[in-house]
Amino acid sequence: MPPGGKRPDHRRDRDRFLALKGEVAEKIRENAISGGGLPPRFGTAVLVNIVNENYILPTRNFQTAHFPPAAENVSGERMAGTILSGKMGCQTCIIQCGRDVEIEGERMAGPEYETIWAFGPDCGIDDLAAVSEANTLCNDLGLDTISTGSTIACAMELSEKGYIDDEVRFGDAEQMVDLVRRIGHRDGIGDELAEGSFRFARRHGHPPELSMSVKRQELPAYDPPGGLQGGHGLAYATSVRGGGDHVYGYMIAPEVLGSPEKLDPPYSNDGKAVWTKTFQDLTAFIDSSGSCLFTSFPLGGAADYGGAMVSAVTGYEIDAGEVLRIGERIWNMQKVFNLKAGCTREDDTLPPRLLREPLTEGAPPKGRVWEREPLLDDYYRARGGWDREGRPTPEKLRELGIGEEAVPVP
Repeated sequence: MPPGGKRPDHRRDRDRFLALKGEVAEKIRENAISGGGLPPRFGTAVLVNIVNENYILPTRNFQTAHFPPAAENVSGERMAGTILSGKMGCQTCIIQCGRDVEIEGERMAGPEYETIWAFGPDCGIDDLAAVSEANTLCNDLGLDTISTGSTIACAMELSEKGYIDDEVRFGDAEQMVDLVRRIGHRDGIGDELAEGSFRFARRHGHPPELSMSVKRQELPAYDPPGGLQGGHGLAYATSVRGGGDHVYGYMIAPEVLGSPEKLDPPYSNDGKAVWTKTFQDLTAFIDSSGSCLFTSFPLGGAADYGGAMVSAVTGYEIDAGEVLRIGERIWNMQKVFNLKAGCTREDDTLPPRLLREPLTEGAPPKGRVWEREPLLDDYYRARGGWDREGRPTPEKLRELGIGEEAVPVP
């Protein structure tokens, strides 16, 4: 209920909403990302070659960030030319980023980008049929594909280094599919792997260096080397929902895809903290509104459009500033929850490998690591009203209208 207690008349905004709907739909169709490579041709798998060409495609449990030339074999382009049978998507969505595939007469849901990466390059595998089978098994068994594939990749490296007795091999597609099945049924080594990569590596004496996770959630398909993805690495590190929640502040958009603009110079961390904070707040609003993140790509003023559309639907007048304030309120409430659950500044970080082991390939990113300091300090300052330990102050929470009972104990 808005101030004053009056319920708005939703009917008066119907024409406004329909006009906005048409305008947004046209922008989505005209945009190179949402109307070009993404839905009509390749789905999210269009990213495989793009990310690989930028030397930021994590391979073999993040040991490298390039998968040549095998990445092409599991790309969206290869899928479209071989096993693709149709498109799919959420009800009424015009983007339709999902894929249907057919393999040896069997139709199944096609793997999206993160799934292709997790069961493909991260496991040293370039077999699109095996990746699709693993994806189908995860759907049937209720498993998350990012965490499942990343945990298998972790086991592969532990085996490669002789830390476990089981022989789990990078590049073995048949074994990878079998491990997915064994995880779902908690059979043999699958019983241990079902606990995730952090607990599996810890059981065998090597966390956190071989578990590619943040806050014990497995990372997704982007390697954050140095300044190129300083912002995306920062989004990983500070995510309130763990590292795998990569679209909750998708800094790949400005850092790699150039949406809403290409950040330049690419290997500078200048301004990345403010960009990350803004993207996190905007995404929190988008998620809470029930909209899709992809719809924000073609909208240069995504906060303006978000506010206008919610205003038209609800009758409450919300401008771009209020959109970001709503997102900021959501983010701070979740941060308070994490603080009360025991998360501290020490948890706002990346796996040691990404902090200490420089990339060995690619002319631009070669030799770089993700620079936690001073990025983290910059981010806490950008949050405005957080202390150096990353805790929202009571004054900040009151400013956002969050009740006294939420204020954390210093």
